[in-house]
Amino acid sequence: MKLIRHGAPGHERPGVLIDEDTLLDVSPHVADYDAAFFADGGLEQLSRLLDGPDAERLDRVPLADVRLGAPIARPHAVLCIGLNYEDHANEAGMPIPDEPVLFTKTSNTVVGPNDDIELPRGSERTDWEVELAVVIGRECRYLEDEAEAVASIAGYCVSNDVSERAFQIERGGQWTKGKSCATFNPLGPWLVTPDEVPDVGDLALGLDVNGEAMQHGSTSRMVFSVAHVVHYLSQFLVLEPGDVINTGTPPGVGMGMDPPRYLAAGDVVEPWIEGLGRQRSTVVGPR
Repeated sequence: MKLIRHGAPGHERPGVLIDEDTLLDVSPHVADYDAAFFADGGLEQLSRLLDGPDAERLDRVPLADVRLGAPIARPHAVLCIGLNYEDHANEAGMPIPDEPVLFTKTSNTVVGPNDDIELPRGSERTDWEVELAVVIGRECRYLEDEAEAVASIAGYCVSNDVSERAFQIERGGQWTKGKSCATFNPLGPWLVTPDEVPDVGDLALGLDVNGEAMQHGSTSRMVFSVAHVVHYLSQFLVLEPGDVINTGTPPGVGMGMDPPRYLAAGDVVEPWIEGLGRQRSTVVGPR
C-alpha cells in the first residue's frame, strides 16, 4: 500500500494511492496515520478495508486537485543517522563511523512533499540532503535482532534532511540547530509499506536543484543497513509507532562542491527515491 495524506496544513485526511493520478479517501474509517493507527494494527485493518465491499463506497480524489501533506501525522521523534554513506563521508572529509552517528530534528520540521522550504533568518548556507526515511510501526525496546527490527517497520518514504551548515557546524557544533529550522523536513509524497519494496538495500535515490542533478546514489552504499540502524537505536532509546528515522544521504550535497553551492529563494528542489516517489519544493525567503 501507499499511504497518503491530503488537505490543508493541519487538516489532512488519510488516503491510499490507487494509481498514479488518484487516491482513495479512507477518512470515514481511519482517523489519521498517527501513533495510535500504527500501534493498533491499523495497517492490517486498512488492508482488509481495501479488500472489502466498503472500498467501493469511498471517494476517489484526483491527486492534481489536492495538497499533499506528510504521509504520517506529526511524529513523536525524528531521528537521523549521519555519515551513513561511505562516499558522502569522503566528500565531507570525515572518517567512516564505527557505529551509527545519531542526531535529531524537531518533529515540527516535518512538512508536505511539495511544501515550500523556508530559508531561516540569517542563513547563507542552507543545503539539501535526500534520504530514505523509515517509519516505525510498533514500540521498539531492546530488539533481539535485525529480523525483529525489520518486522517493526511500517514503511518507507522520501525525506529531505534540509540543513543550515553554518548553524550546524559553526555555532557550537550542535547539529540539531542546523537541522531543525521550520520546514526543514519535507516528507513523502507517500508511505510505501514494506511488501511493495522488494529490496530496501538496493534503491536508487537522488536530488535535483532547478532541474540539474546534484545527488545520485544507492542505498546499497549505506555503511549501516536499515535493519542494523533500527536494531541499534532500540538498544539506547525507545522507538514509538510513527517515529521517523532518516537514514543518511549519498554524495552531492552543496557543502561538498568546489566551490560550495547553497540554496537561494526561487530554487526548486526535487529529491526522489526509486519506487517511493518524488518531491518538489520551492525555496522561499525567511518569514
